[in-house]
Amino acid sequence: MGNTNYKKSIVRFKWIAVLSAMLLASCSQTRFVSEQEYLLQKVELEIDNQNVSKEEAKAVLRQKENYKILGFIKFYLLLYNMSSKKKTDDWLKRIGEAPQIYDKVLADRSVEQLEQYMDQRGYYQAKIDQEIVFNEKKQKAVLKFLVESGDQYKIKRVDYHFETPELQAIFFNDSTKFRMRPGTAFDIYELEKQQQRIVNLYQNNGYYYFSKNQVRYLADTTLYEKQVNLDLFIGEAQASQIDSFRLLKPYYINKFYYSVMPGNTPVTANRQNSFNFSDTISWGNSVLYNNRQVSYPPGLFNRTNQMKSGDLYKVNEVESTFNALNRLRQFRFVDIQFNETYPEQDSNLLDCNIRLAPLNKQSTSFDIEGTNTSGNLGVAGNIYYQHRNMFKGAEVFQLRLKGATERMHRTTTDGGTEAFNTREFGVEGNLMIPKLLGPGKYIRSFGKYLPKTVFTAGFNYQRRPEYTRNITNFKVGYDWKTSQDFQHIWNFLDVNVVRLYEFDSTFINSIQDLYIKSSFTDHLIFAMNYSIIFNNQRLTSSKNYTYARLNVESSGNLLYSLSEIFNRDKLVEQDTITNETLEYYRFFNIRFAQYVKADIEFRRAIQIDRYNSVVGRAFAGVGLPYGNSRVLPYEKQYFAGGANGIRAWQVRSLGPGTYKPEEENAYPNQSSDIKLEANLEYRFRLLGSLEGALFLDAGNIWAINNNDNREGAQFKLNKFYKQFAVGTGTGFRFDLSYFILRTDVGMKLHDPAAAKGERWIIGNRGLTGDDFTFSFAIGYPF
Repeated sequence: MGNTNYKKSIVRFKWIAVLSAMLLASCSQTRFVSEQEYLLQKVELEIDNQNVSKEEAKAVLRQKENYKILGFIKFYLLLYNMSSKKKTDDWLKRIGEAPQIYDKVLADRSVEQLEQYMDQRGYYQAKIDQEIVFNEKKQKAVLKFLVESGDQYKIKRVDYHFETPELQAIFFNDSTKFRMRPGTAFDIYELEKQQQRIVNLYQNNGYYYFSKNQVRYLADTTLYEKQVNLDLFIGEAQASQIDSFRLLKPYYINKFYYSVMPGNTPVTANRQNSFNFSDTISWGNSVLYNNRQVSYPPGLFNRTNQMKSGDLYKVNEVESTFNALNRLRQFRFVDIQFNETYPEQDSNLLDCNIRLAPLNKQSTSFDIEGTNTSGNLGVAGNIYYQHRNMFKGAEVFQLRLKGATERMHRTTTDGGTEAFNTREFGVEGNLMIPKLLGPGKYIRSFGKYLPKTVFTAGFNYQRRPEYTRNITNFKVGYDWKTSQDFQHIWNFLDVNVVRLYEFDSTFINSIQDLYIKSSFTDHLIFAMNYSIIFNNQRLTSSKNYTYARLNVESSGNLLYSLSEIFNRDKLVEQDTITNETLEYYRFFNIRFAQYVKADIEFRRAIQIDRYNSVVGRAFAGVGLPYGNSRVLPYEKQYFAGGANGIRAWQVRSLGPGTYKPEEENAYPNQSSDIKLEANLEYRFRLLGSLEGALFLDAGNIWAINNNDNREGAQFKLNKFYKQFAVGTGTGFRFDLSYFILRTDVGMKLHDPAAAKGERWIIGNRGLTGDDFTFSFAIGYPF
């Protein structure tokens, strides 16, 4: 006991020492500020016009304070101040941030930048002032910029000037999108966006050489007060450009040349680099050059190429072809170039050269991880195999082998405990074919979205002392994108067969909860589901992004209708818990599930600066069993808690509603029909690849009807909002390039299963070890 207390004292002393050192360092923020200089403690910007973006205006300032985390801690300055004054290349200096010093030249330049920004937004009479307050004793300064915007200039009239009648006809054919209306704000940023839209208009009508240089504005602000006469010139040739004859004529696509380069080909190489192509295939106006390492059929490129020989050149079709080829997951790089077919002649034909460098055809990988389920330790591993050109048509085949074992403890009937090992083995295969198979091929308009047909099959074996469970699944569906941001997934056949055997009768008879008991019955799921996903996140960009997903699923309706039509016999049995008489149909001697289900998820990420971001998530889902089912299948029920949910609770240990299982019969597998959940996470960079996080989670699950006999489980409009579980916590994320390792510690704030008066924990009782949950996971929670 004394040794334990001694160790705890040592740990406390270390923490106190670390915190004291950080506090002392933070108190000496001017450690590297010379006597005649001032540390910029704060830079403020005040604008008297809400229509002017403060964030955009602040971005142009040259004088900025040191970065903060948690909104007030200048963490990187703190690290820099902890470095040695004797060393110029101290490691703390490299990972920290040098103090931001007040510089009058930079402050004046910031005023000039603000004036320029306001001019570009149309506020030509804006006044910019700066105030500086020095604290001589602390060697700190507060810098404030004050912006009086004045009135914004408006466009009074727009005059259009076209170089050719053809350009004029194209423009006014769709003028509602491109004409600028009198009375709109004179904003340079918006005019530049309009300039790009006009360029795209002509590049989508065959004008291959058309660029921003051919769209010019001339503004006159002298004729009217705070109003602008605008002249728009379209089609002018610049002196440095090619001759205006080529510039102002539309081009047509002639031939396509596909070059499948060796996998190690540099990006700068081209078809003329005398590669030893193994095969040359010609068809129509296309030529395909295959190499010895990998080859593809002509039909693949006919499907993915959105351009057609003889059609006008259209930049949108070029981009669509580029995206379609990248979606095949076959190529290290895709490059599309054009050249004139007869450059020496008066021709308007373009040849398209598409260079493709394949990825490695086959690859294997594996991972291993430790598991911790309610204190039970285990290990799990996966082996992956991938073939990127399975049948030489860009088919992607993936195979996953999974194994896991866990050392668990359970309470015996005599009150003691016993240990046992659980085992799980599984295999899943996935085949993606980049074309339509099945019923989708008869929907003619479907093909333009380049859907993939996806086959999935798997088998999972789970062995526990209480039971053995086998899960067999088979799925066929389509995956396609209607734009860069919208993805659709339609599984028109999704079958799961669940069989259980080798039961421990004592354990099964001890279960008195209908929903939990339903987990231990054989059942068949014969479903169809559809998902639409919006995601404008870009892996190469750290800008704000939005993610939304809607899922809809139904099961059992076809089987139930066929059973009714053919007047099949129902099986009649008595429920062992409610003593009710149950009647249901079976298919291949297995009861099939019948239900409808829908859920929606929304995420929003806001990048505050390069060190700080906030991510929010909301989820709502509901499932309704009917007809042949009294409850949702176990695999389709919602659960709460865990590393990706409400992190203050272990996975499947929360809810439904205010329900709390008795300790002797507790089985950590709570699930139900309705789920509402919201999460908010603040992320901040610490050291190198280490990131910190603070989070707040809330939500719960509920039963949709009275078929669930668990007390307090039902969803009721006048009570559900009082039954949200609330948790908070902190964690770390380790960016290891290929994946993110994450650790979180969650703490309960509001426990709906606690007795009334004790549900809000802080202020009502002391915290215990059961109020904290540690989780370890791979990837961000959302």
